[in-house]
Formats: sequence, structure tokens, C-alpha cells
Amino acid sequence: MKIDVVTIFPAYLDPLRQSLPGKAIQSGLVELEVHDLRRWTHDVHRSVDDAPYGGGPGMVMKAPVWGEALDEICSPETLLV
Repeated sequence: MKIDVVTIFPAYLDPLRQSLPGKAIQSGLVELEVHDLRRWTHDVHRSVDDAPYGGGPGMVMKAPVWGEALDEICSPETLLV
């Protein structure tokens, strides 16, 4: 089974390689690939979020960045969760 994780904090997932999932990875049962979402940004600040359309508090993730990432990572038989 191959698992691709897209995140803006890839280092947060490093401990998985030291625990039970790490044993599954080492034995070849699971393939884990962690992707930094910022790799698909095009601005100097590598922004992945923006103010919500119409205003309001908080931030939202930029759809074009996610679109490029998923287009590159996913194949037709990929199950997205």
C-alpha cells in the first residue's frame, strides 16, 4: 500500500518512521511519501493560504496550489481521503 501525505509541515511526520508505521515501512508493507505543499507554490513567500473570499476572520488554503499538487501526485486509481 502506498500512502502519500501532502502537508505544510513535513517534518511533523518524521516520528512515524520510528513507531509501528515505521516497522510496516521497513518491512515493505507500506510505502509512505511525504510531500511539502509549498513545492507547488509560485510566489516568493511560498504562500499556501489566503484571506477568505468576501472577507471574514481566518485564512483558507489556496485551491490552485492543492490542484497542482494533487494533479502531480495522483494517478487515476488513487483513492483520495
